[in-house]
Amino acid sequence: MHLGKITLIGVGLLGGSIGLAVRQRRLADQVIGLVRRSSAIAECEELGVVDKATRNLGPAVKDADLIILCSPISQMRPLVQEMLPFLKQDAVITDVGSVKGGVVAELEPLAESVGAHFVGSHPMAGSEKVGATAARADLFQEATCVVTPTARTSSTALALVNGFWQALGGQLLTLSPSQHDDLVSRSSHLPHVVAAELANYVLSPIHPPEQARLCANGFRDTTRIASGSPEMWRDIALANRQHLSRVLGVFLEDLAEFQRSLDEGDTAAIEEFFTQAKRRRDAWCHPRGAGSLE
Repeated sequence: MHLGKITLIGVGLLGGSIGLAVRQRRLADQVIGLVRRSSAIAECEELGVVDKATRNLGPAVKDADLIILCSPISQMRPLVQEMLPFLKQDAVITDVGSVKGGVVAELEPLAESVGAHFVGSHPMAGSEKVGATAARADLFQEATCVVTPTARTSSTALALVNGFWQALGGQLLTLSPSQHDDLVSRSSHLPHVVAAELANYVLSPIHPPEQARLCANGFRDTTRIASGSPEMWRDIALANRQHLSRVLGVFLEDLAEFQRSLDEGDTAAIEEFFTQAKRRRDAWCHPRGAGSLE
């Protein structure tokens, strides 16, 4: 795959990593990055994550073959509305957002209105770190990259987006927007809520100062993702609130069941709780036929 111009709308961890990967693999003649701060222009160019950074949306997307939205979800619609007059015919827009239902429903018709195409996608890769300085060219290597076409999706645009993520080393998974949002509400969004609440509760100033000194590696590992961008996770939680609220309810019911077992001193139930969790996680980490991961 080789494109003339790729534009990144936002050059943080994900946008920067895409830029590095594209430039290292020589997948485009030019990689342009749209940034919010003037100081980020020199930083992004010095880091090599883009060929050129700018704060001007029109020139950034003009003549771009592929535009990748790496902004918070709440900013995507206004950004696309603003770029519409500058898009060339058959330009393809995709995104890296963690919620697909509302994003696809809003952006697909907007792109179509000017003869462009929107195809939703979500690479399952990232970190609690933010900013272009955290970018890695191998971030998407072997990562599951979900693509969410609809009945209206152009086959040519879909092939371009699929080929792009594969060229970055991703493993494709095709889902409908609603399927995607249901699944990630459990595997991605719920863990962030849990990690955030653990950090909020355990590290609350209402506890004695010695509390934080007793938070060791287990607490650090479990709450790592709570250090992610609050702005991004606010948008994700609100955009996927129906699915997330439902799975939170089930999660709380399961915790209440464990609490009842604890109150009743039910040794067998408590052991089974931990045994089942270990068995399921070990099977996920070491699937049969995959060999050792150590």
